Amino acid sequence: MAELSFSQQTDDDFYRARNKALFNSIQHFLTPEEASLISLSDLKKVLKPNNETYKGMQAVPVKLIVGSEGRYKDFDNQFFPKNTHLKSRWESIDRAHLQNIILPPVTLYELGGLYFARDGNHRISVAKARGIEFIDAEVICLQSEIKLKPGKSMKTLLAQIIAYEKRVFYSETNFGDITDYWCLDFTTTGQYDVIYNHILTHKYYQNLNQETEISIQDAILSWYENVYMPVVQVINNTKIMKKFRKRTISDLYVWMIKYWDDLKKKFGEDYPIDQMAQSFKKTYGTGVFHRIMNAIKKFLLLNHMEDSKISSDSTPDQEN
Repeated sequence: MAELSFSQQTDDDFYRARNKALFNSIQHFLTPEEASLISLSDLKKVLKPNNETYKGMQAVPVKLIVGSEGRYKDFDNQFFPKNTHLKSRWESIDRAHLQNIILPPVTLYELGGLYFARDGNHRISVAKARGIEFIDAEVICLQSEIKLKPGKSMKTLLAQIIAYEKRVFYSETNFGDITDYWCLDFTTTGQYDVIYNHILTHKYYQNLNQETEISIQDAILSWYENVYMPVVQVINNTKIMKKFRKRTISDLYVWMIKYWDDLKKKFGEDYPIDQMAQSFKKTYGTGVFHRIMNAIKKFLLLNHMEDSKISSDSTPDQEN
């Protein structure tokens, strides 16, 4: 009788968690990436950790476990199970909790103050579903100078990284004090390094006509006034930002400079900036309707792939 009761309870627990994942995906059908569990490999590509250190056994706050090394497609951003092929393993762990059986520790990577499952994804999922605050874990630290706050999506973590990059750029170059421009903002990482390389390139060409090498401060001001602002003026004149409402002027500057360079290679160095802007707008300025339709198609495709996924793709009862 008790066995039947446990079976019913674990079945109810799994489908309650599964339904939460389904509802979460429906809520984010236009932005499915915001309901996805964070991939450690994706974050490593951005942060590029220097080294790894074995930290040993720790009691880790479950709320700080925000992603996974290899099973990020099986769970949503709250670690609820997305697929029914996880049911058997998930329920066996849930049953262990009901019977007060001590489970082995999970294995986690720590990066930027947050944790990512290397082994024990199902155990973490059950712990989150049950509201457990701490979990025993063997921790490997991936060293990074950036410290992150918990976020439910890769987008929220990237926003923190971009804010960090901006602070470093403004601090190390004194860009704001030199130009009195504090709105050099981006929506993707790594762009401040791109800007700094633009400034260094501009400095190189400026020095070709100088007997005395100009300072980096003068190069920054010259680049801002003679390179950046003219492109910004064209962006404003063509009202191209209406086509890129979720982007910034600085995003557009970087993309358009790259696009302009490609056009110059094809049509010559005298290719007009105004003509480049109109070409860019026509080529990349998709409307809201098309973006919504593409998101709906992507959502339907992903759900169809999940429904048709066969169990041979991953062993159902294998913990990873």
